[in-house]
Amino acid sequence: MTETSDAQTTMVGTVPVPADDPINVKALERWMRERMPGFEGPIALEKFKGGQSNPTYRVDTPGRNYVLRRQPFGTLLPSAHAVDREYRLIAALHPTGFPVPKPYFGLCSDDSVIGSMFYIMELVEGRNLWDGALPDLSPPERTAHYHAMVDTLAALHNTDYVAAGLGDYGKPGNYFERQVARWTKQYKAAETEFMEPVERLIEWLPRTVPEQTRTSIVHGDFRIDNMIFAPTGPKVIAVLDWELSTLGDPLADFSYFLMSWVTQPEGRSGVMGLTGAETGIPTIDEVTARYCAATGRDGVPDLNWYFAYNLFRLTGIVQGIKKRIQIGTASSAQAEKAVARVGGLADAAWGFAVKAGA
Repeated sequence: MTETSDAQTTMVGTVPVPADDPINVKALERWMRERMPGFEGPIALEKFKGGQSNPTYRVDTPGRNYVLRRQPFGTLLPSAHAVDREYRLIAALHPTGFPVPKPYFGLCSDDSVIGSMFYIMELVEGRNLWDGALPDLSPPERTAHYHAMVDTLAALHNTDYVAAGLGDYGKPGNYFERQVARWTKQYKAAETEFMEPVERLIEWLPRTVPEQTRTSIVHGDFRIDNMIFAPTGPKVIAVLDWELSTLGDPLADFSYFLMSWVTQPEGRSGVMGLTGAETGIPTIDEVTARYCAATGRDGVPDLNWYFAYNLFRLTGIVQGIKKRIQIGTASSAQAEKAVARVGGLADAAWGFAVKAGA
């Protein structure tokens, strides 16, 4: 089996809810009935395979199917697993026409219902793609799908967040300065061993933060597998996983999206060495030109600092998964495979820092 097919098999679809996942189905059904006139049960739950941060479930009922997203049970790292922010974000964005699932019922912050905070949203039926190489598509189809992703990101960054009711969704000031501080704190809270490249980044990144010239909604994890595409055709019909969203520098999202172009293709989002007319996957320069045209930019600054930052942040995220494995709250069967990457991520981050002049 190839890496590509393995990713599609292990990360797409649902599995039965594990026996050690103690969601009270009757309490959930009662909560849903109290909030939607005419709601009818019974409900049936299955757990989505993907997702290592906030466990996510398919909720089937006789009349409509939903998605439930909750915080993990047990001890949580500070400010992590922010399903309340996710709910607020999609509730604000959905009326604007930006492609997010429709939220239902409201946010439940009462842990007595299922054991943790959760929300319920629309089940968007479409294609969830994990392999950035898009092996099942023709070159023109690949180009069109990548254009759809770039255009969707530009549309997010062009959204009037004040008009959407999100004017206070992020703190004022330099986004990267705040994020470096945040992920340093998150990393230290989850630290399990000393890693020299991370310590160097913790010292170097705050000293070299680039100037922020624009503010927008920032998704925080904008990549191919966090989108649902139409059943046929190159259209993004839903952007998922808004846990890391905030107001900030749109170059954070754009440079994170571009990380796929400097990541080896191993059945996930990486497309390094696969771009050009023969494959139909746009080059990094073509993607940049399209994004800049859609957002009114003359260009983007040197990307090496941004790549170093994004890999530092990803190191912090994966380190958090590693810590959750230790304390028993990791939610995905793929978690242990993910944490094996943490050392390589740190090394790669420092490599880009050196390119940026560190």
